[in-house]
Amino acid sequence: MKLSSSNTSFGRHESFALRFGWLTKGVSALREDVKTFEREDATVAFGVGKNMVSAIRFWLQAAQIVERQADRTFVLSPIGEVVFESGGDPYLEDEGTIWLLHWLLSTNPVGATAIYWFFNHFHKPEFTGPEVASGLRDFVKQNIEQSVAAATIKNDAALLQRMYVRSTGNNRVAIEEALDSPLALLNLQERVDSKSFRATPMDRDELPLSIFTYAVGDLMAHADRNQVTIEYLMYSDIDHCAPGAVFRMTEDGLLKKVEQMCIAYPETFRIDQTAGLHQLYQLMHFDPVEVLKSYYLESLGEEAA
Repeated sequence: MKLSSSNTSFGRHESFALRFGWLTKGVSALREDVKTFEREDATVAFGVGKNMVSAIRFWLQAAQIVERQADRTFVLSPIGEVVFESGGDPYLEDEGTIWLLHWLLSTNPVGATAIYWFFNHFHKPEFTGPEVASGLRDFVKQNIEQSVAAATIKNDAALLQRMYVRSTGNNRVAIEEALDSPLALLNLQERVDSKSFRATPMDRDELPLSIFTYAVGDLMAHADRNQVTIEYLMYSDIDHCAPGAVFRMTEDGLLKKVEQMCIAYPETFRIDQTAGLHQLYQLMHFDPVEVLKSYYLESLGEEAA
């Protein structure tokens, strides 16, 4: 979650945005063979081209669904287990899972540096594609040790719009390329006109409380803190990612979610206000993955009912 100037990644998605079905397809293939991505016939196993196989592998890692082992095999991460193996949401049918994937991508500066940068450090509410590319280029120059080609930066910047903006039905675009990424469902970016885009902070009432709670718990665990200000939860910096920034929330929306979280988990969280400053306290050990398990169990129970 903390940026390392010497450990970042750019351009490894082979210019393919994350697509519906890819994570499920990748997990299913790994279930059959943990070395599936190393096989010469991987393209046959996945039914796609070599570059697309590489893209699927990239997005599995960038979304923190799998972890690579020393022997070059891949295993599911604890979150991957919850979502894909424990009756969670393997087909991404629950919008809460999409919000979760967004958090996992945006807080992964090692594996998804451009996405991490945009949601934590790019704050213009309205912008053009070239402005995003320019901002990313400046960020790389100031914070990244490695040299990144201008074309790679431009490609990564363009991918952000293809990932998060709904397609416009341009008939000149191939059907496969026009398919929206699941992240476009979140409405974190929208097209203003042919050249401009908008990423407006909102209250985000549609963000499930359990996913927000996971994000807060994940942040506090990484920061090794049991007390943070609302400002810390609202604004990111080089040392931490903030839910308010990642989810593009208003301050009122964030505070409302924190208050709801404290009501839902009174033994774990408490919010106090002293001298006009809101402080969130974590009162006991808290495993955010357990919140996800409960979230999916409740979702399954609702479906059964």
